[in-house]
Amino acid sequence: MSKPLRHVFVCTQNRPPAHPRGSCASKGAVAVLQAFWGELQKRQAYEKVSITNSGCIGPCELGANVLVYPEGVLYRGVTLEDVNEIFDSHLEGGTPVERLLAPKAVW
Repeated sequence: MSKPLRHVFVCTQNRPPAHPRGSCASKGAVAVLQAFWGELQKRQAYEKVSITNSGCIGPCELGANVLVYPEGVLYRGVTLEDVNEIFDSHLEGGTPVERLLAPKAVW
């Protein structure tokens, strides 16, 4: 496998339901991760994009969180409906999806 152009980390941190920070897993992050993997496979983008599940990467209350390198872009509140747009616009097109960016105060 060659070095990918972009590496996507999807937080799948899971905490107890009453935890004060919440968790990305409770906000659908596992399904989001699976959707990214599905798009990767459908688009055969293995040489361009790598997708990895991760533990906590940021502001849990804003999850599901997705981090894209090398740009260091943090998306917050990502849902299944956002995966295609992130793939089209950012991962393949190079333009981050502005409406999903984490606020500058937290990232």
